[in-house]
Formats: sequence, C-alpha cells, structure tokens
Amino acid sequence: MADTATKSGAKTTIEDAGPCRKKLSIEISAERVSEKIKESFEAVAQQATLPGFRPGKAPRKLIERRFGKAAREEARSELASAAVQEAIKEHNLQVLGDPEGGDELADADLSGDKPIKFTFEVEVAPEFDLPALTEVEIKKPIIDVTEEMANKEVERMCVNEGDLTDVEGAAEAGDYLVGRGVLTRDRDGEVIHDIEGAVIRRSSDPKEKVGMALGVKVDDFEKKVGSSKAGDEIVFKATVADQHEVEAIRNEPVTITFTVTGVHRIKPLDVAQLLERYGMESEQQLREAIMLKLNQRVLVEQQSAMREQLARHLLDAIQFELPKKVTANQAERNIQRRRFELMYQGVDAEEIDKQMDELRSSSNDTAQRELKLFFILGKAANDRQIPVTEPEVNGRIAQMAAETGQRPDQLRAELLRSGRVHAIAQQIREHKTLDSLLSEVKTVDTLLEEFNAWMKKQSAGKSK
Repeated sequence: MADTATKSGAKTTIEDAGPCRKKLSIEISAERVSEKIKESFEAVAQQATLPGFRPGKAPRKLIERRFGKAAREEARSELASAAVQEAIKEHNLQVLGDPEGGDELADADLSGDKPIKFTFEVEVAPEFDLPALTEVEIKKPIIDVTEEMANKEVERMCVNEGDLTDVEGAAEAGDYLVGRGVLTRDRDGEVIHDIEGAVIRRSSDPKEKVGMALGVKVDDFEKKVGSSKAGDEIVFKATVADQHEVEAIRNEPVTITFTVTGVHRIKPLDVAQLLERYGMESEQQLREAIMLKLNQRVLVEQQSAMREQLARHLLDAIQFELPKKVTANQAERNIQRRRFELMYQGVDAEEIDKQMDELRSSSNDTAQRELKLFFILGKAANDRQIPVTEPEVNGRIAQMAAETGQRPDQLRAELLRSGRVHAIAQQIREHKTLDSLLSEVKTVDTLLEEFNAWMKKQSAGKSK
C-alpha cells in the first residue's frame, strides 16, 4: 500500500486488488471542493440568462437556487475525473480499459465543508522482468531457392494476374461465387451480417469438403455449394468457433443464407501475357526477378522462424498472471495479427483463410499466450525505446501488397477504412523488438530438413 498526494492536493492510497488490478482510494480536501464549487458557480453566473438581469449580473443566491444542483454536480464530476487521471499518472499505472467504481460519489457532500472520498479499481498491465538471453540458442534455417520454387512462383503469378471471367453455368472447383450473404444467430434470429457483394469460393482441391462463408467454417461447404449458379440460394448451418473475432456469435449455432448473383472464374495468363503485363522483354528477365523475390522471401521466412523460437522461449521463461477482461477480448487481435504475419510472409490467400479458421478453433490457452506475448514485447519495446515511423508502415504495406498481388494504395486505403493501419505499426514494432532481442542470443545455422523436424517436435511438445 502506498500513500501520495497529487498536484491538486488530493490524497491517494493505492493497493493491490487481485491479479493485474489496483484499488485507489482518493480524498479531495474540503478546501479544494469549496474552491471548485465557487469556480463552477462563477462560470454559470457569467453565462446564465435570468429575467430582469443582464448576463453575469444575477445575484449569487438566485443563481444557486436555479442552477445550484447542476453546478455542484458538474464540480464533483470534474474534481473526480481530474483526481483519477492525476492518481493514475502519479503512480505511473499502465491502465487497461476504463476505471471502475466511484459509487460513493453519488452521495458525496457537495456543500464545500467536507472532503470528497471515493474508491475505484483499474485493470493494469502485468509487472515482470525480462530474462537474460545471452545463453539462449536459436536455430536459423538454411533455405535454398530452387528452380522448382521459381516454377511454382511463375504458375502462381499467372493465376494471380489472370483475368476474372463470368461463368454462365454452374460453379466448378476454384470458382468464385458473388452474392448477398446474411448471417443470422439461431437462438434469437438476430441478423449479425447482411452483406451485398459477399464472396465465397469453391476449393481448388476436389477432396476438400469444408469451406468458409462470411468468416465462418462450414463443414459441408462443398456439398452445399455443389454446382450452384446465379439465382440459386445456398443455406449453410454451422456452429461458430469459441475464439471467433465476432464475440456475438462465439459458440453460437448460426444460419448463413447466400443468394448467388454471379459466378466468376480465373483464366490464368500464359507466360507471354505475363511478360507483357509486367513490361518484361524475356522469360529470363522474369525468372531473374522471381529469384530475387524468392531470396527476399527466404530472408523473411528465416527471420520469422527465429522470431517464433524466441517468442516461445520468452513465453516459457516469463511467468505472470494476465488481466481477465483483456484476455476475454483478445481473439480478434490474435486473428488480425496472424493474418498480417502470413501476408507479410507471402502465403497464398487460400492458405491464409485455412489458418485463420484453425486459429478461430484454437483453445483459450492460445489466446492467453498471444496476449502474454503482447505484454512481453510491449515492455521490451518500451525498455528499448523502439520507434515505428510512417515510412516503415508505408514500406510494410507496399511489401504486403506485392506479396498479395494488390496495389499499395488500394491496400492502404482498405486498411485505413477498416482502422487496421495501427495493427501494421504494431506488427513492425513487435518485429523490431524481437530482432533487437535476437541480437543477444546465440544463432546456429541449421539445414532446412533438420530444422523442420525439430520444429515439428517442438510443436508436439517434445523438446529436443
């Protein structure tokens, strides 16, 4: 327990109120209360208009009779708000969410003759120390860029740059269906989503049975979609994963009604068309550009693999309790963070959707580990004063756009519309923080096959 006095003269007592919670008791002196009430009345007097008096000339007693209650309540509100903010700043608390409590204020004596006393609680970031890393060993996978990888990249580019054509008949494997998608919660019939121009896609793998509709995994997706065509209505039934980013439908049975307005198919370009689209003179020039791109992607994959190892080490080495309310709201951030990470690594959109579904279906332990890592990297970034600049954000967006076949300005506009540019900055800060920490560890070059086998054992919980 600690006692302090704020600059405004309020006395504050702080004590623990549970994991990541602090209780603050505040006492605002009678003198300060009286002074604030006087200020409040003077402000009202200057603005009040009463019959028979010019503004600012009405008697104090008349002002108090007409506006006394409102003026005192406004003074109380301003005093309490200022005292709370000063107390948080004075104790250097990293507050998560809004303060709770202060019920005593409703019955506070507002005569100006007595102090105002009240308590409130805040959820705060956990406190912990970062471990030394000089003896930590991190494996760096050695990845060779091959002709086979270049061939697959050419194929991928031909598909990604292909032309979207209208299909008159039924949808086939890999086709896109556009229409109106309506997602309804079964237990009360509430419409959660109603989207014109929604898109679903049949899998390009004929063996795949599941699929995604409006961000929800549907087990019998392919059976339901079948050979649908424009004008058809498809009805999906599903139970939403408990880690879904939309809290209102977690663990809920839902119905998705998709009315097809059009079917589209990608017609891949041939290599000659691809060369023309990119303004290149020869296939050799294209392959040289692809090899450069693949080598850059390898560097990203190597760094990502090392960051993941270090993150696991930090999660295992640092122990602290998590704030409960923030943990409950972590699912959306986890999914968003993972999506940007995969886009940064150049993973195909279909694979990204698959991994997003796996993350939605993951246990609550996964959400807690992600939140724990968020606090660990946040502390490390603050300790090391790691900045993020606007050129870095623009550069990352341009890199992600190149990997996903989008124009940088379009991707940036999309991120701005959805309010997700901050998440890009957060990703950059976390990457820079992990890279800073990696400079302290021991790095061991490891053949890719050996590295993959080791990582598989790690994922299965069998430490080597």
